[in-house]
Amino acid sequence: MLTTCNDERTMMIQDAVIEDVRQIMTDFAERTGLSDTSRTPRRYLWTDAHAACNFLSLYRRTAEEEYRDLAIALVDQVHRVLGRHRDDDPRQGWISGLDEQEGSQHPTAGGLRIGKELNERARDAPYDERSEWDRDGQYFHYLTKWMHALMRASVVIGDSRYRRWAVELAQAAHAGFVARTPAGRKRLAWKMSIDLSYPLVPSTGQHDALDAWVTYNELPGLEADIADLEDMLDAKQWSTSDPLGIGGLLFDAGRVVQLTAAKRVANPELLTALARVSLESLETFAAHRPLTAAAKYRLAFREFGLSIGLQAIPIMQHGLDDNPGLFADSLRRDVEILAQYADLGDAITKFWRRHSHQRQPSWREHRDINAVMLATSLLPVEFLTASSDGKLFRR
Repeated sequence: MLTTCNDERTMMIQDAVIEDVRQIMTDFAERTGLSDTSRTPRRYLWTDAHAACNFLSLYRRTAEEEYRDLAIALVDQVHRVLGRHRDDDPRQGWISGLDEQEGSQHPTAGGLRIGKELNERARDAPYDERSEWDRDGQYFHYLTKWMHALMRASVVIGDSRYRRWAVELAQAAHAGFVARTPAGRKRLAWKMSIDLSYPLVPSTGQHDALDAWVTYNELPGLEADIADLEDMLDAKQWSTSDPLGIGGLLFDAGRVVQLTAAKRVANPELLTALARVSLESLETFAAHRPLTAAAKYRLAFREFGLSIGLQAIPIMQHGLDDNPGLFADSLRRDVEILAQYADLGDAITKFWRRHSHQRQPSWREHRDINAVMLATSLLPVEFLTASSDGKLFRR
């Protein structure tokens, strides 16, 4: 009897979560011009990558065609908005330079804009760090998130075009962002111009090469680019106290476990190092107790990055359990310790679901990204899945 009651309670909680995600994503679709065609579309690549995965997760969970259609519509709108030049730019058409017909067939061939409020900095304009955050261009780590979203769409919707577009985006990004140092080593720029012709921020993102290496391994036919990235990987540079960064490390670790189990990658040293750095970073973050601060001093989307990443830990555990002998014992020990921090993710989600906290300026100023990443935190299935069947995700 007790087991039956517990099962019913679990189902009620899951149903309530699904309803919350439905509402969040319905509201997002309306206010950003996806489902409400009377509004000018407002697209932002990072947010939309999470949103696409959320619609796919809702479709998988409910089997309702509405969410499949929203995922398809979002991909199309992202490409038609962020794959083309801005309205306030004298240039017109696809940023790839392709004509209308070819551009429609290959919408990611020139990369995708970030979707920032201000136009990019001109090549000869002075650099200003503060204003650069509000300027458009292309971010490498946003492009890899969209590649991942396209691959999930390819699997869930069953349309090979999404996989082709993901590969073409990877090829364009790699060609545009990879440069050589004076010493002759290859490196990635942090931010490039809209047409990928010059760097806006030439320094390298801390986890960009790692995230790209994992993402490229989800895609077919990128062996040479993957080899480039392997030369850029340096685990000594991955440690971070930023919750979004830690979540990214865990997200990558979860995908590497899935890809290893699927025989897509075989790099045990990288996976062991990734789990170790994730654990060390998480221990440092937790020791400072940053989640005790008031809402006005916190950024929800950065914390959601951590809560989403923490949900990759059960995926790692299932991967290890299902493949005895495939993974190192040291990895197993680190994952067991990581699992002790699962409550941090629940605490983050519970905190930001409160309406009083969502009325704070820190929430309202980043409403779209906060809301969408809350939905991902509540229903992270497709975002965290890297395999074709998602069988390691058992939540």
